[in-house]
Amino acid sequence: MDAAYRDYAYHAAELEHSYGDGVHLLSDPLLLGQLADLCEPSVTQPRLTEVVRDLYRALLRVIISSEFPRTQRRVRTRMHASTPMGMWSGQVLDPATRVVTAGIARAGTLPSQIAFELLSSVLNHEGVRQDHIYMNRVTDDNGAVTGVSVAGSKIGGDIDDAMVLLPDPMGATGSSMARAVSMYKDDVAGTPRGIVVAHLIVTPEYVRKMQQLHPDVKIYALRLDRGLSPADVLESGLGMRWDEEKGLNEVDYIDPGAGGVGELLNNSFV
Repeated sequence: MDAAYRDYAYHAAELEHSYGDGVHLLSDPLLLGQLADLCEPSVTQPRLTEVVRDLYRALLRVIISSEFPRTQRRVRTRMHASTPMGMWSGQVLDPATRVVTAGIARAGTLPSQIAFELLSSVLNHEGVRQDHIYMNRVTDDNGAVTGVSVAGSKIGGDIDDAMVLLPDPMGATGSSMARAVSMYKDDVAGTPRGIVVAHLIVTPEYVRKMQQLHPDVKIYALRLDRGLSPADVLESGLGMRWDEEKGLNEVDYIDPGAGGVGELLNNSFV
């Protein structure tokens, strides 16, 4: 075995910030450009779904490489027919890893399906499960979020020693995601190997709520939006003046954001 591949490190390109070690904000020019395209009003169906698929496949590959367990593999290459040195050994993704991905209706339905398809292709498919959670924002008369209503769920078993993955495009207030994580921790049997949330865009408010309620959960996002912060705060490092950072408007939508991605993905504007 070449020692270089016995126990190597993987590091995705990330922005520096002060939100804590469990928060990962990617710094990928290609993905940020595709995400910028997604946010433009001219991008609608079917192009919008195509871009979301591309972005999530890329984000999920980073999460899998960063967070999922590995195993040693030894392979006879085609060269082994002519030389005994035609062998490769090294550390790879452990195909026996158990994974549960949860689709949080409605914006999270497509990302979870993308995760289920990708994971089923690179892991033993018997160990990959997709759950479904049906929840809805609860708002006041002014449209501001006041809570979360859970209409039901389809949970297909325990989560013992499984990686639990919750992909949802927009991490705005954190209310829905925090509730979903609590459901798995409190109501589903077993202790997970880890819980990871995967977003296209998050806000400082979202990160704060998740850090307060679920500090053990790993947060991955392509972009953090704090566009309603004062100009001098926008010039400061991410998280250095966290208390003054603001990414949510008066009805708890992200600015600059991408609009209602759940509505856009489903062509259903209610």
